[in-house]
Amino acid sequence: MLKKRNRVKHTATFEERLANEAIKFREAAERQPPGSLAKELLLRRARQAETASNINKWLSSPGLQPPKALENLSGQQRNRVR
Repeated sequence: MLKKRNRVKHTATFEERLANEAIKFREAAERQPPGSLAKELLLRRARQAETASNINKWLSSPGLQPPKALENLSGQQRNRVR
Protein backbone atom coordinates (compact mmCIF):
# COMPACT_ATOMS: atom_id res chain seq x y z
CA MET A 1 0.00 0.00 0.00
CA LEU A 2 1.39 3.38 -1.00
CA LYS A 3 1.59 6.04 1.62
CA LYS A 4 0.16 9.43 0.62
CA ARG A 5 2.67 12.24 0.80
CA ASN A 6 1.82 15.10 3.15
CA ARG A 7 2.21 18.40 1.36
CA VAL A 8 2.50 21.79 2.97
CA LYS A 9 1.46 25.01 1.28
CA HIS A 10 3.74 27.66 2.75
CA THR A 11 2.36 31.16 3.10
CA ALA A 12 5.77 32.71 3.85
CA THR A 13 8.79 32.57 1.57
CA PHE A 14 11.78 30.40 2.43
CA GLU A 15 13.70 33.58 3.23
CA GLU A 16 11.01 34.76 5.67
CA ARG A 17 10.81 31.36 7.35
CA LEU A 18 14.59 31.32 7.89
CA ALA A 19 14.54 34.85 9.30
CA ASN A 20 11.70 33.95 11.69
CA GLU A 21 13.55 30.85 12.80
CA ALA A 22 16.72 32.86 13.51
CA ILE A 23 14.71 35.38 15.54
CA LYS A 24 12.98 32.60 17.47
CA PHE A 25 16.30 30.96 18.37
CA ARG A 26 17.91 34.27 19.41
CA GLU A 27 14.94 35.11 21.66
CA ALA A 28 15.11 31.66 23.24
CA ALA A 29 18.86 32.09 23.79
CA GLU A 30 18.25 35.38 25.62
CA ARG A 31 16.12 33.53 28.18
CA GLN A 32 18.98 31.13 28.99
CA PRO A 33 21.63 31.84 31.63
CA PRO A 34 24.93 33.26 30.32
CA GLY A 35 27.47 30.64 29.31
CA SER A 36 25.02 27.74 29.36
CA LEU A 37 25.27 25.01 26.77
CA ALA A 38 21.61 25.52 25.82
CA LYS A 39 22.29 29.20 25.04
CA GLU A 40 25.30 28.32 22.88
CA LEU A 41 23.33 25.72 20.95
CA LEU A 42 20.43 28.12 20.35
CA LEU A 43 22.82 30.82 19.11
CA ARG A 44 24.46 28.27 16.81
CA ARG A 45 21.06 27.38 15.33
CA ALA A 46 20.31 31.09 14.80
CA ARG A 47 23.63 31.55 12.96
CA GLN A 48 22.92 28.46 10.85
CA ALA A 49 19.55 29.89 9.80
CA GLU A 50 21.19 33.21 8.90
CA THR A 51 23.91 31.43 6.92
CA ALA A 52 21.29 29.37 5.08
CA SER A 53 19.50 32.61 4.22
CA ASN A 54 22.71 34.14 2.84
CA ILE A 55 23.46 31.02 0.79
CA ASN A 56 19.91 31.02 -0.56
CA LYS A 57 20.25 34.69 -1.59
CA TRP A 58 23.53 33.90 -3.33
CA LEU A 59 22.13 30.87 -5.14
CA SER A 60 19.02 32.68 -6.31
CA SER A 61 20.83 35.83 -7.43
CA PRO A 62 20.65 36.58 -11.17
CA GLY A 63 24.39 37.07 -11.51
CA LEU A 64 25.46 33.88 -9.76
CA GLN A 65 29.22 34.05 -9.36
CA PRO A 66 31.55 31.55 -7.69
CA PRO A 67 33.37 32.70 -4.55
CA LYS A 68 36.65 34.49 -5.30
CA ALA A 69 38.70 31.68 -3.73
CA LEU A 70 37.21 29.14 -6.16
CA GLU A 71 37.55 31.54 -9.06
CA ASN A 72 41.26 31.95 -8.38
CA LEU A 73 41.72 28.21 -7.98
CA SER A 74 40.02 27.41 -11.30
CA GLY A 75 42.17 30.06 -13.03
CA GLN A 76 45.33 28.43 -11.67
CA GLN A 77 44.24 25.02 -12.90
CA ARG A 78 43.60 26.36 -16.40
CA ASN A 79 47.10 27.82 -16.53
CA ARG A 80 48.61 24.43 -15.65
CA VAL A 81 46.67 22.62 -18.36
CA ARG A 82 47.87 24.90 -21.16
